[in-house]
Amino acid sequence: MKTILAAKTLALGAAFAVLATPALARDRGDPVFDDSNSHWLDYKTDVSEAKRELRKDLADAKDEADRVDAYAEYEAELADAEKDFRKEMAEKGIVLPAKLRGRVIIEDAEPS
Repeated sequence: MKTILAAKTLALGAAFAVLATPALARDRGDPVFDDSNSHWLDYKTDVSEAKRELRKDLADAKDEADRVDAYAEYEAELADAEKDFRKEMAEKGIVLPAKLRGRVIIEDAEPS
């Protein structure tokens, strides 16, 4: 009997956590993927610089090995920028989704 009650309580708590988490996240008031967040601006700047450097390295590439090196360096720069951004957000207590790149997030300005 106690096991069933504990299981129901745990299930209810898990359901509440799943339902409440998005609402709590919106109430936080700290925009993460917004230009008002200096860490997000730093991340975007790092990505932009990595793209510019990739274009330059590809233009200067003499053979396939140079192009492979250019893409490897680009991927390393992106990974470093993402790691730095995740670290800064973690220090603020914000956990980010598994992947930042290729993700589109659309939010209503006002709850309806």
